[in-house]
Amino acid sequence: MWHAFSLAHLIATAYYFRMMTLDCLALTVTGHDTTWSWVVAPVLHVLSFLLVCVDCLRQRREAASTLLWIFVAWTFPVVGPLIYLYFGLHRVPRKGFKKHTANQRFLAERQAREEETLPLAYWRAVHDAGRVEPPTAVGRDMNQALDRLLPNHHLLGGNAITPLVDGDGTFPEFRRAIRQAQHHIHLQSFIIGNDIIGREMLQLLAERAQHGIEVRIMYDRFGSAYAVLRGLFRRYRGTPNLQLAGWTQANLLKKQFQVNLRNHRKVLVIDGREAFMGGINLSAENVTSGKGPPIRDYHFMIRGPVVQELQYAFMQDWHFITGEDPGEILQEIYFPHIDAEGAALTRLINSGPGHDLARIRDAFFLSFMSARRQILAVTPYFVPPREILQALRSASLRGVDVRLVIPAKGNHIYAALASRALYEELLWAGVRIFERREPFLHAKAVIVDDAFALVGTANLDARSLHLNYETNMVVHDDTFVNALKEIVLADLAQSDEVTLDDWKQRPTRQKIKENLAYLMMPVL
Repeated sequence: MWHAFSLAHLIATAYYFRMMTLDCLALTVTGHDTTWSWVVAPVLHVLSFLLVCVDCLRQRREAASTLLWIFVAWTFPVVGPLIYLYFGLHRVPRKGFKKHTANQRFLAERQAREEETLPLAYWRAVHDAGRVEPPTAVGRDMNQALDRLLPNHHLLGGNAITPLVDGDGTFPEFRRAIRQAQHHIHLQSFIIGNDIIGREMLQLLAERAQHGIEVRIMYDRFGSAYAVLRGLFRRYRGTPNLQLAGWTQANLLKKQFQVNLRNHRKVLVIDGREAFMGGINLSAENVTSGKGPPIRDYHFMIRGPVVQELQYAFMQDWHFITGEDPGEILQEIYFPHIDAEGAALTRLINSGPGHDLARIRDAFFLSFMSARRQILAVTPYFVPPREILQALRSASLRGVDVRLVIPAKGNHIYAALASRALYEELLWAGVRIFERREPFLHAKAVIVDDAFALVGTANLDARSLHLNYETNMVVHDDTFVNALKEIVLADLAQSDEVTLDDWKQRPTRQKIKENLAYLMMPVL
């Protein structure tokens, strides 16, 4: 039915545009006014508007988003409905369900292979033996809630997690791990740039593939659009032992117009024994160059049982986007026996549109609500849903020291303006806001009571919490949390605090721009 809606919507808006164009041409060339098109055009406009209204109301959405799309569809003939068709059409639950269904098929295959006679028999033993409890009261409260939220992803002990800062600290570790790979390399990145870093990494991976190492590379076609358009990935098609897959859930030939569902994960797994994840994309802006310092970002090097969780998450995505037989990739060689590597207790949190949507959003909410002494939160984009905003305000009002670190200058003007529209209500509640001076801050981290940290790829914004596929981890470990806190405090030292008195003095025109940007965020 809704494929028919999409087609009818497209035909109506296209026909409306055609009528208006032909009428203007006729008037210009012949001097005759084809008034009949001026009757048809309004009818098509109303029809397109009504189709938008029906689609907006057939499922419950945020009220602001619904009203804004209806406003846009009515106010901007042709353009408004077309924008809605490509960006607003609410196929997130259905597309998310397709991914969920693929995940369930993959899970069923894995569970079958957990029987004693099959290659993954050890998987269940490792995960059952590795299940642990956090040492702190606040950590146990958090873990109890996550047990219910994430029944298939346990808190696992025996991990070693090392924070890495910027591409200058991260890419040398990537190169080392890739060169040391013995059997396979699995790479997933939102952005692979058509620049010195993107090309170097792909060339290194291709060389390892030519030496017999299995290499699978997955990139988001939207985030890596420039490299796609310039043919970077085509150069490596046909390389022995190297497979490339572009993630997208938009296909005009199949009437799939939704371009919002992006895979924002950034994961590298080497031989199923070592992994990396965090916020750093494969692009030159992450390294020091003649243009200046790199953007500020955090990444994490991981060893221990939780590497298997990251491997499994990669395999789920790979199966979904390529259709590769689960039986071919759920093999023991990809999930080797892993001994304890450290003291960190870690739980993986995968989230995405559909069934898994609430996981990371709820994890942030639970983190803020469980805090008793302090919350340190770092994010490049701060436009969260109301419940996250209220959780931060509530924590501050009950006496928790809440400090939020945001870039002073954003790389997306609308997101930066929308973020500032929220400052005043946070400042009134006692939340302390710090704007990190340049270079741009792209890091994501939350530390609660020095007891645990929440790190990974998700930003505190609606896109990460509602539309993107994301990967985060909760980590309970004094050594890791203290090391990460030192990094966050270093960013605080490079920040300027925003005070309520100063903020209230900003010009009225600035307030209008901020509030307008925030109003438009459900559309943009």
